[in-house]
Amino acid sequence: MLKLIKTNKLFKVLSLNSISLVVSFFLGIISTKLVSVFLGTSGMAFLGSFKNFSGMSKSLATIGINSSIVKLVVENKENKKELSIIYSTYFWIFFFISISLSILILFFSNTIAEFLFFNTKYTFPIQVFGLLLPLGVLNTFWIAIYNGFERFKRIIILQVISNLFIFLLSSFLIWKKNIFGGILSIALSEFVVVIVTFFYVIKDRTYFQFDLKRIIKRKYLDILFKFSSMALLSAIIVPLTLIIIRKYIVSKYSIEEAGIWDAVNRLSSFYMMIFSSGLSLYYMPKLASLKTDNEFKSELKYYFTVFVPLFTLMLIIVYLFKGIILDFAFTAEFSSLKGVLIWQLLGDLFRIMTLAFGYQIVVKAEIKSYFIIEIIFNLLYLLLSLYLVRIFGFEGALLAYLYASLTLFILVLWMFRKIIWSR
Repeated sequence: MLKLIKTNKLFKVLSLNSISLVVSFFLGIISTKLVSVFLGTSGMAFLGSFKNFSGMSKSLATIGINSSIVKLVVENKENKKELSIIYSTYFWIFFFISISLSILILFFSNTIAEFLFFNTKYTFPIQVFGLLLPLGVLNTFWIAIYNGFERFKRIIILQVISNLFIFLLSSFLIWKKNIFGGILSIALSEFVVVIVTFFYVIKDRTYFQFDLKRIIKRKYLDILFKFSSMALLSAIIVPLTLIIIRKYIVSKYSIEEAGIWDAVNRLSSFYMMIFSSGLSLYYMPKLASLKTDNEFKSELKYYFTVFVPLFTLMLIIVYLFKGIILDFAFTAEFSSLKGVLIWQLLGDLFRIMTLAFGYQIVVKAEIKSYFIIEIIFNLLYLLLSLYLVRIFGFEGALLAYLYASLTLFILVLWMFRKIIWSR
């Protein structure tokens, strides 16, 4: 086993990443317990709403920066002059985008608060998030460069330290300010992360040096456009789908019911993070370097013979010990989760299998394919949720997620059928 870890890059990344993930998982479980104890089901729903909004805003501000920079750094890592031009192009483009979006968030903060929280009581955390948004974009820029140079150990160290500081900050603010503190901690997390990353960027400055003169190269703008069009779609459609489903559950039932649904999503995000973060570190640079369909097919075979069984085993463990996990992470208010968790687990299994193809679509900038799968999944997820929630309550949204994920997996199998069945 030790030999396999040393010789196989995916296992090496996952084994290194396991340190970060174990820390993140336990901190996440403890923070979930704090939220469930101090804020209850309604607080879980409010935090879920703001996370969706902050995620959407950050995605809009960083449209395509991660995937495209990883691709360009992999292709030009030996050419310092060209890297400087790439960095300059991206830095100035995203500087103006993030500043513009920050101004919009500050200007419409009351309207955003009304939409997310049904009142203006939590306007201040939205304004704080708006002010700090450019820092979050800068951090994404730095991490993408680290990823392009395959500095996995550095990224993992940054994740561990950042998650620890964010946990301490959120725990303190939830304890002191309840729901207001929980929302504010999400807004301040961008500041915490960028400060941690900055100290390491200073130490590794040779990877990040570029001419601050406003050099913008058209060739890289064209590449960015391909990636940004995909990222822009996801930035809008994914969180918006979740926000609409949550608001529909609230309107049909209660905010407590929506909070229980958010608790399932929160738990799912912890174990999905264990594998998806390792994949993003390994697969983005790996797929960017592949030249032929046969190389991709070989990587695909490894994914489904090693990686998917590992993920399936983890889901089985989560299901078998769901009582212990849920009792530890939540309060009695969330007890109904035990009977419905299976739908989320099955949906996540199909999502992980779909990711094997999804990363290839992103890295190769196959815009048409990306738009098709994103629109079909989110539209199906939303429409099925609107129908099934009326019948089954919040469980209907979990069933909708399962059916939409299964449909998407079948769709990508059909899209890649020539590669899969080729000899």
